Amino acid sequence: LQDEETRKDYDYMLDHPEEYYRHYYHYYSRRLAPKVDVTIVILVTVCAISVFQFFSWWSSYNEAINYLASVPKYRIQATEIARQQGLLNKTKEKGKNRRSKEEIREEEEEIIKDIIKNKIDIKGGYQKPKIYDILLFQILLAPFYWCKYIVWYCWWIYRFTIKGQEYGVEQKLYIIRRYMKMSQSQFDSLEDHQKETFLERQLWIRENYEV
Repeated sequence: LQDEETRKDYDYMLDHPEEYYRHYYHYYSRRLAPKVDVTIVILVTVCAISVFQFFSWWSSYNEAINYLASVPKYRIQATEIARQQGLLNKTKEKGKNRRSKEEIREEEEEIIKDIIKNKIDIKGGYQKPKIYDILLFQILLAPFYWCKYIVWYCWWIYRFTIKGQEYGVEQKLYIIRRYMKMSQSQFDSLEDHQKETFLERQLWIRENYEV
């Protein structure tokens, strides 16, 4: 009876003893209710989602690397870079260090993939995952992002609305992306020639975009 809510139920029971089943329900609903702190449940859930996100993104990134390693254009380029750096020669050692053809082939494959990872900038949904993009860090850094956005928005209003300066290429692409309702990663995954077409058609102007 130290709990205020339980005491209210007890007083109600004394005043309405005929509501037998209602009292039973309230008693067991309180007794069997989970005692875990809601904050802990939320924290564990956010952490679980964050871990799943990170490993899911790593899986997508590795799939993209494996695909690019199978594309002749990128594979030939990566193989040529590996030869110039002398990386492929190291895999063909003789004597006691000599390995099977299968081991050499696997090592050469890893070398080609590493070169593709370092030389090719993968964008969009298959880009290399960053720890700061997961849900946990997004929540922790939310105040910082909000302050950053407010400062940027005030700068935008002052520069382009008040002073009337012309948009640069970056600002034009930002407006086009907003019109297209695309996230930054989706827009980054577009080919450069597509973005050049957007600029040539002056799609940052609302009337041109709607046409």
